Parts: sequence; C-alpha cells; structure tokens
Amino acid sequence: MNRVLITSDTVGGIWQYTIELAAGLKRLGVEPIIAALGAPSPPGFLSIGNCSVFFFPCRLEWMQDPWEDVKRSGDWLLRLADHLKPDLVHINGYAHAARNFPVPVLVVGHSCVYSWYQAVRGRPPSARWEHYRQAVADGLKAARGVTAPTAAMLSSLAHHYGTFRRLEPIANGRRSASFPPAAKETLIFSAGRLWDEAKNIATLTQVAGGLAWPVVVAGEQTHPDGGKVHFRNVRLLGVLTQQQIAAWFARAAIYALPALYEPFGLTALEAGLAGCALVLGDIPSMRETWEGAALFVPPRRNDLLEAALNRLIDDERLRRSFARKARQKALAFTTEKMVRRYAKLYGQLLGEEEKEIIPWQPKIA
Repeated sequence: MNRVLITSDTVGGIWQYTIELAAGLKRLGVEPIIAALGAPSPPGFLSIGNCSVFFFPCRLEWMQDPWEDVKRSGDWLLRLADHLKPDLVHINGYAHAARNFPVPVLVVGHSCVYSWYQAVRGRPPSARWEHYRQAVADGLKAARGVTAPTAAMLSSLAHHYGTFRRLEPIANGRRSASFPPAAKETLIFSAGRLWDEAKNIATLTQVAGGLAWPVVVAGEQTHPDGGKVHFRNVRLLGVLTQQQIAAWFARAAIYALPALYEPFGLTALEAGLAGCALVLGDIPSMRETWEGAALFVPPRRNDLLEAALNRLIDDERLRRSFARKARQKALAFTTEKMVRRYAKLYGQLLGEEEKEIIPWQPKIA
C-alpha cells in the first residue's frame, strides 16, 4: 500500500478528520492525496502537513439540487485517480463510490440525509430525495467495503439503504496534545454547525436563562444553502480556528451537546480530552461512545437538560468526577489507533494482509 486518494467535504468535522487521518498515514509511510469537495477554495494544489490537497468547488450530494455538480466532481475524481494512480480510493461520502474507479473503493459513512431526517424530524425525507437515496444505495453496494465511526451509524445505513459489505466500525481519533486541560472556569461551552438542527443547540439556548453559569457557543450560523440561525441567552463566538476552540474547551468546566443526531461527535471527544464534564443527547451513537463517562439527557426534554446542567453546576465533586471519566475515555480514542486501523483495513481490501477480511455483523443484544 503506497498511495491512497481520500475524498473529503470542506464542511464540518469530516475535513478535520481527513487532515488528521492523512497526517497519520504519512507518518506510516503511506502517501495520502486529499480530494476536497465543497465550498470554493484556492484552486489547484496545496500542501497541508506535507499532504497533497486538490480542491474542487461544488455542491455536495446532501445539498439541494446537487446532481450536476456530483456528476462533474465525480468526473474530476476519475481524472485525478487516472493521473495520480492511487492503490485505493477512500470515499467519505456515497455517490462517488459508484463511479468506475480502477482500484478498490472504501466508503466511510459519517452521516446521511435519511438517518438525519429520521432522528431530527421523526420521519423519512420527502419523495424528492429519492434520487439521493438511490445514489447512496448504489455507492454503498459498489464499494469493496463500508465502515463508519460507530456501529450505530453502520446500522442506520443498512436500515435505510439495504445490504452492502459492512466492515467493523473505526472510531474517530484526535491528538490529546491538541486539547490539553487547564484550570476550569464557571462556564458551559458548546460548538458545531449551529445551522444544523441535529446539533440541537436551540434547546441549549432555551434553557440557558435558567442556569447559574453563562453558556458560550461557537460555530457557523449560516447554512450552506442559505439562511442564518439566531440564538438568545448565550454568547455567540462565530467560527473559530482549531486553536481558539481548543482554548475554550480548556477553559470550560462543562461541555453540552444535547444532539438529536450525531453519528460520532468529534467535538465531544475534543471536550473530553480537555477535561470537560459532558452532558450529551441520549442517542445510540453517543451511548456507544460515552457510556459511563457522561450525563445523558433526552434531546427534546428541556427540563431534563436544565436539571442535568444545574446538577453539575451545583455539585463540584460530581462535576470533577465526570470530567475525569470523560478524559479517561477520550484518551482511548487516539489518532494513532484510528490511523493504524485504517492502514490495516486498506491492506486487507487490497489483499496485502494475510488475514482475510470478514464482513462485520453487529452484536444482537
């Protein structure tokens, strides 16, 4: 295994995940090439951490009316693969996996429209999303294998799009040195794409007035398709750099993310590394990742969210205990472990590993 082409959105946590993975692969002697799709960026070639990055401005498959752009970006990826000759293509998405790449394709499912709708709206999306559903199903079936950061996400994909070759989930990882703990302050922090209803930041802002501590929120307020969300009762910081967010994680005693839908939760991992006590939405993926190390609240219960936050505010001993548990669990989600597992999986998909790759099945409770 010498070279891998990795696609990535330039929106949200997938970009940070891709950069972290690519840098780790580079350290293992694998040459990663990042094909970044999404918001307009400097054209051509850039270098990030000695990794080659190519940008293609386009609408993404989960956006409104994207299919002309999906076709163009798929054509571009095929040309890129033909020119750069990777051994494997790692698709952080779905539709492009169905294109005729000359090498094996791995799909990693970070989220999807149908599972988002089911979790956030309580129903499937309208019939106009049928093209998307079919494109995702085709990509999943075409891939040599499919993984995701959690078993919950893999199960959601199978539920909504049918059968495909499921591989064991690979949890995301972050470098602990990037999120060092510090002396904690009496504040509650949250971060993410504020326009995304799945993050459920609105519920946090609704209860903020009943809390003794201030609530500080960071993230993008403007949706890629237009429109801007506005919140009251909290301090809005806007979009921050990774270093600025890490500084807020270090300061905050509590991190709150009452998510309705969060297939992994990279910000919760970062907050855990920084020693924040975690208050999270009680959903399968969060339970899978943080069981025993966070307070969980039903995402739509404002009263229980307020009670959980006030409980931690009032009980320093309990707050410190949950902070220790969160950090201990977070330290297990290392970049090195994530990278090693992807490198091993790449080798298995290419037939380089002696052990034959076995499709993964979830445990039945």
